[in-house]
Amino acid sequence: MRRTAGPGVEVCEHRRVNETRHSFDWHPEPDLLDYAAPGARKALEELVAEAWRLALDYLADEALARPVGPDSYRDLRARIFGPSGAPAPAPQQPTPSADVLAEIRERIVPHLYNAYHPRSFSYFTPPPLVMSVVGELLAQWFHQGIDVYHSGPVGALLEEEVTQWLVGLVGAGPRGWGVLTSGGVMANCMAMTVARDRHLRRLLGGRDPRGAALEGARVYVSDQAHFSVARALDLLGFPADALAVVQSDDRFRLQAEAVAEQVAADRAAGRLPFCIAAVSGSTNTGSVDDVPGLAAVAEAEDLWLHVDAAYGGAARLSRRDAARVPGLELAQSVTVDPHKWLFQAYDIGALVVRDREDLRRTFHRAPEYYRSAIPETEPLNWLEYSMEGTRRFRALKLWASWKHVGTEGLARLVEQADDVAAVLADAVRRSPDFEAAVDRPELSIVCFRHLAEGLGPEELDAHQDRLQRALEVSGEAWVSTTRLRGRTYLRAGVMNWLTTAEDARALLEVLRRLAAEL
Repeated sequence: MRRTAGPGVEVCEHRRVNETRHSFDWHPEPDLLDYAAPGARKALEELVAEAWRLALDYLADEALARPVGPDSYRDLRARIFGPSGAPAPAPQQPTPSADVLAEIRERIVPHLYNAYHPRSFSYFTPPPLVMSVVGELLAQWFHQGIDVYHSGPVGALLEEEVTQWLVGLVGAGPRGWGVLTSGGVMANCMAMTVARDRHLRRLLGGRDPRGAALEGARVYVSDQAHFSVARALDLLGFPADALAVVQSDDRFRLQAEAVAEQVAADRAAGRLPFCIAAVSGSTNTGSVDDVPGLAAVAEAEDLWLHVDAAYGGAARLSRRDAARVPGLELAQSVTVDPHKWLFQAYDIGALVVRDREDLRRTFHRAPEYYRSAIPETEPLNWLEYSMEGTRRFRALKLWASWKHVGTEGLARLVEQADDVAAVLADAVRRSPDFEAAVDRPELSIVCFRHLAEGLGPEELDAHQDRLQRALEVSGEAWVSTTRLRGRTYLRAGVMNWLTTAEDARALLEVLRRLAAEL
């Protein structure tokens, strides 16, 4: 309805009414936009019930049917996007929620990677604990911003609580502090930033560690280090030769003696060593560097010691298996990824430091638009401890699931994975037609390959790739592949607490059968 306010001027009548209450009649389900409407509660309950039913149907009908679908990348693009292979344009008009859920069920669910499947021997993708999923759901409804205290007050405090649990896990001591991140890449990037701005600055006599001051600086990693350390140095402005890659031993572990020799050579060449970035649980093999020995080198040479324990750090939950990842308490900074072996829904990583001030002095900013009206209370603003600004309420899912399962329960799940990996490694050792990269895994990653008769080195590498794809298409199990010392291996990550010793043994039998059919 329109009325004239003056010559040539029209005013929408409903606009005047909407000064006291907006109308959402333009949408087929207005009660899902207007939470205050009388029918909103019923409409929301119905939507949540349908969404939850879809999730449980997926778990029962799809997630345990096969690890991953058989489509190739090109085939899946054609299936999802149609003959053009290109994404559809953004929708212009509203769609009822039932239709959206139906499209999720029909178009998306059948093509998911299924971490829940017990024979999905994945990267570092365990299924999430139920209470982690519930915590994630509630966190999205609560919608707390964990950057400035006032945008998520209790969320800020809950992050302090769960990160102190991680400080205790690592053994960072009374001055220790932690901050949640999107994952290990962000945590490692932040760790290198702290090492540069706190430790390298001191070694430079207080000079700003930027630009030409970074020339000659050296960070030591093994050939098994995660790519994120190199990426972090690139982002932080270091020259390409700042990363010193030291060869690992025959079990893919970085040893202290090799690093000490490289440090001595670099000093003799006029370089400035300032950091060792070790790994406790490498992505390739699960190898664990000699962290206690590297800590001794770091202390003797005045180097920052960072340990990427994104995967392996969770072994410290277990009294039985904690000794597999020694020395984390000796590091200045440690990465831990709860969405790996603490079985959390994506995404949640963490960086733990021995001294809270190292984080704060590196990342502290105080923009005027985030000022507090009561500055004397000094509220906890997490943006002062992180490279990230806007951060979601990640702490709730970890808090809820850790409470639900307990440290002892989490330890049991980690131990089960280690035990099943040991069974798989033992079966490989006993099989003349398989070869292991490492005879006994340090954690729960087993790398091995099938030895087809009459194949040379290059052909044998290609055989592993064909076998992996055949396994993927069969739907009976899933493994990835990797390259170790120039050769291709199958990589089985035991991360799922539903995976049994029988699943591990059956994997080899399936691979044998498929190899015979190639």
